[in-house]
Amino acid sequence: MSDQPSSPPSAQKPALRSPGSSQSRFQVDPVADAPKTPPGSRSSAGEESKGRFRAVNFLNPSDAAPDAGVNGDTVRSEASLHSSTGGLSHFSDTHSSTYYLRTFGHNTIDAVPNIDFYRHTAAPLGEKLLRPSLSELHDELDKESFEEGYPYGEELTAAEIITAKEVSDSKAGSVKFGWVKGVLIRCMLNIWGVMLFIRMSWIVGQAGIALSCAIVLMAIVVTSITGLSTSAIATNGFVRGGGAYYLISRSLGPEFGGSIGLIFAFANAVAVAMYVVGFAETVVELLDVNALMTDEINDIRIVGTLTVILLLGISVAGMEWEAKAQIVLLVILVAAICNYFIGSFIPLKSKESQGFFGYNAAIMMENMGPDFRDDETFFSVFAIFFPAATGILAGANISGDLEDPQSAIPKGTLLAILITGVVYIAVAISNGSCIVRDATGDDNDTIVSSLENCTDAACTLGYDFSICKEGGCKYGLLNDFQVMSLVSGFGPLITAGIFSATLSSALASLVSAPKVFQALCKDKLYPGMHVFAKGYGKNKEPLRAYVLTFIIGLAFILIAELNIIAPIISNFFLASYALINFSVFHASLANSPGWRPSFKYYNKWVSLAGAVLCCVVMFVINWWAALLTNGIVLALYIYVSYKKPDVNWGSSTQALMYNQALTHSLHLTGVEDHIKNFRPQCLVMSGYPNSRPALLYLVHAFTKDVGLMVCGHNKCAFSISPSDMMNEQARYQRWLLKTRIKAFYTPVFADDLRQGAQYLLQTTGLGRLKPNTLVFGFKNNWRDGEMKDVETYINTIDAFDLQFGVVLLRLKEGLDVSHIQGGVSWPKWANGLSLFLSPADEKLLTASQQFQKKQSKGTIDVWWLFDDGGLTLLIPYLLTNKKKWRDCKIRVFIGGKINRIDHDRRSNRQIRLNELLKEHSSTANLIVITMPLARKGTVSSALYMTWLDTLTKDLPPILLVRGNHQSVLTFYS
Repeated sequence: MSDQPSSPPSAQKPALRSPGSSQSRFQVDPVADAPKTPPGSRSSAGEESKGRFRAVNFLNPSDAAPDAGVNGDTVRSEASLHSSTGGLSHFSDTHSSTYYLRTFGHNTIDAVPNIDFYRHTAAPLGEKLLRPSLSELHDELDKESFEEGYPYGEELTAAEIITAKEVSDSKAGSVKFGWVKGVLIRCMLNIWGVMLFIRMSWIVGQAGIALSCAIVLMAIVVTSITGLSTSAIATNGFVRGGGAYYLISRSLGPEFGGSIGLIFAFANAVAVAMYVVGFAETVVELLDVNALMTDEINDIRIVGTLTVILLLGISVAGMEWEAKAQIVLLVILVAAICNYFIGSFIPLKSKESQGFFGYNAAIMMENMGPDFRDDETFFSVFAIFFPAATGILAGANISGDLEDPQSAIPKGTLLAILITGVVYIAVAISNGSCIVRDATGDDNDTIVSSLENCTDAACTLGYDFSICKEGGCKYGLLNDFQVMSLVSGFGPLITAGIFSATLSSALASLVSAPKVFQALCKDKLYPGMHVFAKGYGKNKEPLRAYVLTFIIGLAFILIAELNIIAPIISNFFLASYALINFSVFHASLANSPGWRPSFKYYNKWVSLAGAVLCCVVMFVINWWAALLTNGIVLALYIYVSYKKPDVNWGSSTQALMYNQALTHSLHLTGVEDHIKNFRPQCLVMSGYPNSRPALLYLVHAFTKDVGLMVCGHNKCAFSISPSDMMNEQARYQRWLLKTRIKAFYTPVFADDLRQGAQYLLQTTGLGRLKPNTLVFGFKNNWRDGEMKDVETYINTIDAFDLQFGVVLLRLKEGLDVSHIQGGVSWPKWANGLSLFLSPADEKLLTASQQFQKKQSKGTIDVWWLFDDGGLTLLIPYLLTNKKKWRDCKIRVFIGGKINRIDHDRRSNRQIRLNELLKEHSSTANLIVITMPLARKGTVSSALYMTWLDTLTKDLPPILLVRGNHQSVLTFYS
């Protein structure tokens, strides 16, 4: 025993405080002071904080109190600890502090709660941040003495570890952004984008002020709900790179994430084309007609191609250059918006012929209602505007480059939605209040006669633009896409603003698409796409994904029609938003303990309403495009589901599946058994699942999608440690899933086979989901072993006392292949090993695979000799319902002379039955026969084993079946 002094009782009894709210979970109340610091012990806290536990919510670090001292070792929990950078804090090195070993009065390497235990940190020497394993707590102190308290080597101070972290970060040189530069600015630039200056006036001309505001508000509702949902997901854990794909995939799983991630990356790539075409449109309109290179459409294509090449160069140069460019563009954009509003209050006579008269009540009232032209409708106009709302995820899309995404994404996204929404509504009202829908641009179109034939608002202001009703006018809200330049105080600044809005949005999309695509490719959900996951430079830039995005964007730039490109991406973004909202609803509905976002301003029903609203808007905008989008999502979902990627992200789908399984299991328990619903639920004594493949595949053939199958394995208590057995259980369960065998693997410690089977028969299962049939293989080598083993085997068969049916499978070659395969994983090893096997083992291998293949045309011969309740007949019927056994017909044999078979005794009956089986069923694919029973105490184990051996000798695969004499078949519906 250690001679270290023990601490007083008060230091050993920390009291847990009942959580009064969601912010107080997992907290520890202060307790009495610990003993004074022993000489030589280090302490980074003041005397007043020694020996105290401070209330620290280590699962929500934003609520943690700074400098929470623990026995002289400072634990600092700050909001910065919640960042995705994995920043380190001062902590008490409980693994190596000699004073800590004394604190609780006995030698221990137990660790106090520490935030770093609950997150993956990229810190060097990360092993010092891990709590000791349970086995170390049990065994470590018995193995060696820690006189200096350094069980993991030389102790480092917290300052040394922080220094190491800073050095590591400085070497990496990665660029991280705050919420303003990384999210707010990026979202604002993307939301304002091309629509603000180029299409907002046209939208007001088509829909009028009222419906334009309704369009903006509808988009704000969709984006606000999605922003709240995004914030909830983003604050539920560390957010890495991948934006919307990462959020959806880690919430709903790889199936939804993989499908929507591909579409979202594609939509961002197409968005690049939309913004670049808007920029090129403005450039071409600024050119004089005589200055065109070819014609208007081809010039847009040329300018767009050159622009996207320039933007690609800026993006490839790195995130730092791109961020600096965004700031410059934002300054220009804000100046242009201010310039427009200033100009709207300065009407000039020279601008009136082009439709701008300044704020006027008559113009406002005339433009209040809609005037849809060229087959436009409310929702077709909404489809053109909605891509402006797609910028809300611009910040989340670079989540891997944010300093603290959990704080930055909610603040930046929601504030950006608010600011840009107010600006859009203000611009819509302003446009409709000071600009008429049509104008000729001719100063001579003033009214010189009576106003009888002129009723427009312009007439009251002295202009007659009625000729525009016949078409051909180039000015006004409906005709001039550059009308905001006309209104502004300084026209070239609006042009600069258009350039800024379009280029910044294009730049943001050109960065977002490769980041999302890189994250998708890293997860390897689709074959052949991992080549795009490679990153280059200090920020791991996805250069290959940049090139792919450039190619997609260039292809759509060649369309050169903004009103055609915009609706294409609307549905893709709406599908993404719908799934983000559904993710929050699904996670909240699953009620998983792992769903605990620190952002509380969300509601699962509001999120569901947002998801439904997105789907409705998709179909209203364009029903066939919505069907196409949903079809693509469904196809990708089915593909990923079929491939079953080897990932586990703790999705809400798993949590909801558990809830449903638990609920249904409980409901099923309250329902009495009925003969029509009977199904064989088998406990298969297979040992390791890959040791007896023939037994496994045959039972799986009649239990798949019908009944429960449990692979039981009896292990001697001294053969393996409990921890190793748990690891084996997980490994073989994965093996069953990989080989698509719907079964559970359950090992148990027992002295012999009978005891292990008894344990499993009594304890395996949950409620009604428990085995009712015991299945195992025939003991071919029963003559070679000790009689004790035969006795144990026969006693195992006798499971009828527990109301179990019994099934035995015999192959004349045998079942157990474990001695052949060794450490090679079945079934891929079979072909390669055949050259090195003995003839007997080669036959055994071939026989072990026969039930894995589709069965050739033949028969399943059922010898229903005794009425056992119908299990002997039910199993063959279930087999023939499966695809592999569908070509086999069932033949049923019964005893023709019952009195004769009753008078046949002892061993003669088995010999005669074997002769009949050879005579009638020697070519059958499978024989199913009722297992003979012997009265207890009248037949020895050796004699009974002889009966079974004689009955089944030299025959095709044969199943010995005996039900528990309760009916499993009925004639009634």
